[in-house]
Amino acid sequence: MITLYKRVGETPLEALDRLRLLKPELKNEALSYAGRLDPMADGILLVLVGEENKNRQEYLNLPKEYEATALFGIETDTYDILGKVIETTDLDQAEFGLEEIAECFSGFAGEYDQAYPPYSSQPVNGRPLFEWAREGGLSEIPIPVKKVSIESLSVRDVQKIGAQELLKIITDKINSVHPENDFRQKEILALWQEVLSNSDRHFVTAKITVKCGSGTYMRSLIHESGKKLNTSAIALSITRTKVGVEVRPLL
Repeated sequence: MITLYKRVGETPLEALDRLRLLKPELKNEALSYAGRLDPMADGILLVLVGEENKNRQEYLNLPKEYEATALFGIETDTYDILGKVIETTDLDQAEFGLEEIAECFSGFAGEYDQAYPPYSSQPVNGRPLFEWAREGGLSEIPIPVKKVSIESLSVRDVQKIGAQELLKIITDKINSVHPENDFRQKEILALWQEVLSNSDRHFVTAKITVKCGSGTYMRSLIHESGKKLNTSAIALSITRTKVGVEVRPLL
């Protein structure tokens, strides 16, 4: 097993291709990854080599740890920045301080039923959710939920961020996606520019650290936190910092 750092903008398959370039001796080995990371997420990707692929389920079941940044006041159809902006909401900074946000997130500790994000690979009636979402068919199906476990969750560094600074961060991240990958990135970036380019608004961000069981979606967790605070929220960044007890240096 190899611990690989997946970059922002990469797909897991692109990360495997990069690993083969770094380690030519793996050219003819069967490689797979245990635990997908979205294109806008970065961090630890466990790569299984050769016979270790037979133990994939064991690796999938390992607990995870994440560092993420929640962005309040914006909703997208993917629950992160690589999605179409659905709406923006005005925030009263007095109502979105560290104490209020920390109290909100504390309510997720333990086990709870988490809905899959619409843009995910979870199958429904033989098709992944993202296909239903792209075709506007989500109203025709129930969104599946699964029980997830949050061991601990801490909130720190709640700040305001201006529209222009936010647009630069989002633009840089979306432009890191390979042009040949179809994540609607041109259309999505145009929408972000429309919403933010001439705006003097400020939004609120909060950095969170989450220790959780396998299968927990940070995008859904952040989206649900926005609903609890009577606003909207998306993941501005997601970094997977640990899988199981894995602490070896990343390639």
